[in-house]
Amino acid sequence: MTTTVDEAPGAARPARRAGRRRTKMSPRRRKEALYFWLFISPWLIGFVGFLLGPMIASVYISLTEWDSFTPPEWVGLENYAKALTEDPVFWKALWNTFYFAAISVPLGLVIGVWLANLLNKQVKGRKLFRTFIYLPTLVPLVATAMVFKMVLAPSGPLNDLLGWVGIDGPEWLLSATWIKPALIILSVWGAGGATVLLLSAMNGIPRELYEAAEIDGASPWRQFWAVTFPQITPVIFFNLIMGLIGAFQIFSQVYILAPGGNVGGPDNASQMMVTLLFQEAFSFYHFGYASAVAWLLFIVILVFTLIAFRTARKWVFYETEVR
Repeated sequence: MTTTVDEAPGAARPARRAGRRRTKMSPRRRKEALYFWLFISPWLIGFVGFLLGPMIASVYISLTEWDSFTPPEWVGLENYAKALTEDPVFWKALWNTFYFAAISVPLGLVIGVWLANLLNKQVKGRKLFRTFIYLPTLVPLVATAMVFKMVLAPSGPLNDLLGWVGIDGPEWLLSATWIKPALIILSVWGAGGATVLLLSAMNGIPRELYEAAEIDGASPWRQFWAVTFPQITPVIFFNLIMGLIGAFQIFSQVYILAPGGNVGGPDNASQMMVTLLFQEAFSFYHFGYASAVAWLLFIVILVFTLIAFRTARKWVFYETEVR
């Protein structure tokens, strides 16, 4: 009968540690790593110099009182407290931004899906229609806003068109009630970008799915909700995220359409978060307070983006995902 002697508990550890040591890189691998860092260095320099650096600086500025002419004075969280508890214009701007995003983003998605579904039909001249719908996206935003400023004038074409059907058109840009709907109408004008992405997703849906639905007796409406819509939900989700971020950062449209150069509009009805921080920074030279407003806006966008990602599991369908 033979007996075995157990190894000491730590006997195998040196060998394991030796096996975990990183092997020495060969000259070819070092050369590849060098080229990698060389080619990515412009992006890294740009990221640190033009994004990360200014972001860190804005955090510090938000904790100070600074007018860009005198040395910054440390005030801690006073700017944040002022925005949340003392400044009624901040809450008005936040509400206006919520209002604009809550209507413009879903409306743009609905119109985009509707147009994409129409353009996906086998009709004559659909390539021409696709071009016409995408053309507004190619027009610079400033030019589009200037055109809409004339269209939405009290005696502009839109009110003239409403007058033909017996409706007295409002003073769109001069009314506290109608200036936000005017901005929403302008935002819908650029729905062609989302339409092209949705149309591309619809073209990628296998025809066999529709044939199976037809065999089962599904109507066109049922085919859309049972086949088309689930297949394009990833693109809808992408447009939703990008639309939310863009809506919360609306600036150029308000800056151009605001009457008399007053970005707040009548009774601050068109005052948005970005226009507020722009005014505080470059009109009143309150750079510390403007930086605090910018970071509060960042938190708001982050929260809504996280909510969208959390709820996406319930309605976004991926072909490779198993549930």
